[in-house]
Amino acid sequence: MTEKPDSVGKVNNDVIRGAAPAGASDRDSAARAVREMFTAIAPRYDLLNHLLSVDLRCGTGDMALALRKEGQQADITGADFSHAMLVLASKKNSSRPIRWIEADALQLPFPDHSFNLVTSAFGFRNLADYDAGLGEIFRVLRPGGEYGILEFSEPEGFMGKIYNVYFKSILPRVGRLISGNSGAYSYLPASVERFPQPPEILNRMKVVGFRDVSWTPYTFGIAGLFRGKR
Repeated sequence: MTEKPDSVGKVNNDVIRGAAPAGASDRDSAARAVREMFTAIAPRYDLLNHLLSVDLRCGTGDMALALRKEGQQADITGADFSHAMLVLASKKNSSRPIRWIEADALQLPFPDHSFNLVTSAFGFRNLADYDAGLGEIFRVLRPGGEYGILEFSEPEGFMGKIYNVYFKSILPRVGRLISGNSGAYSYLPASVERFPQPPEILNRMKVVGFRDVSWTPYTFGIAGLFRGKR
């Protein structure tokens, strides 16, 4: 059963309705733990992503740069709440400047109806409150604008067994060896396991106000693309 948010933009900070790193007791402490974790692994982030996963969210800017290639004339903004990630992103070349903004996805510093497209690649599940995040995205989208969430999911069957061995055993060890951070790559499989199944995310999107919602699985269901329109 999907819990309906109190209201768009209004949340209870004492309840964690999203990512829950070890030791987090409320929404604010969960968000702070995620920020500190990604800041700590920032220097090795791109190397680890190329070795361990395909991660194109704002972080170090790969998604924004990919969007720039597709839309040369578009004004593109990359937002992340880890300053260290944005420093690395700003060092990457682009044919046209990309605006990098240090911001919390639960409190975006943009006026209503600011963007035609909002994307999030393998980062949405790290939000401390999924409903509040969806509400903010809906707020900054223009009427007719689209949102795309690319996220991990847990495949079933034989592929699911292979996935679990890699994700819960191999990935944390390699990540810890390269990054020197013992918690970040143990958090990753835990965050995917905690993340709601596609039907629940689609329902949450509808509750916020998105229409024409859909989910398309990729790579045997290891990842999938959620889409919706305002």
